[in-house]
Amino acid sequence: MLYTLEVQITDGPMTEAFVKQNPVIARTIQIRSDQTLAQLHRAIFRAFERDDPHLYEFRFGDKFKMAPDRRYVMPEALEHLDTDEKPSGLTSKTTIASLGLKAGDIFHYWFDFGDDWWHWIEVKAIADKIPNGRFPKVISRTGASPPQYLPEDEADR
Repeated sequence: MLYTLEVQITDGPMTEAFVKQNPVIARTIQIRSDQTLAQLHRAIFRAFERDDPHLYEFRFGDKFKMAPDRRYVMPEALEHLDTDEKPSGLTSKTTIASLGLKAGDIFHYWFDFGDDWWHWIEVKAIADKIPNGRFPKVISRTGASPPQYLPEDEADR
């Protein structure tokens, strides 16, 4: 199956001027059901023109920032977790199909635990047929990609 996901940046270190010029910053990404959350992460990373890797995870549930129902972490994050913070799975082993998603579902992607880039992801469609081509892929863009880091003079304010 082919999932169409809208990924929107909802929070992160952006200047007021940038946000005013780009009130919506979103990318629509298509990904196959047999691909993993790690592959989705790489697609999001490229779609928003990031160049410096950081820890990330995917979160599910209404209290996603404080106490998510489910969270999927990258293998490298396991060494940084407290023993009581057992994740639901690893991004490198969790396929999109295994998440039980349906159209209209929403989940979250948290990138860079210091700068806290939060992304809202909505499942826009699920198709049975997969066209030829490489996936995941970006099929539409809204707004410019914010710089990964604020300029030095903006970060000090």
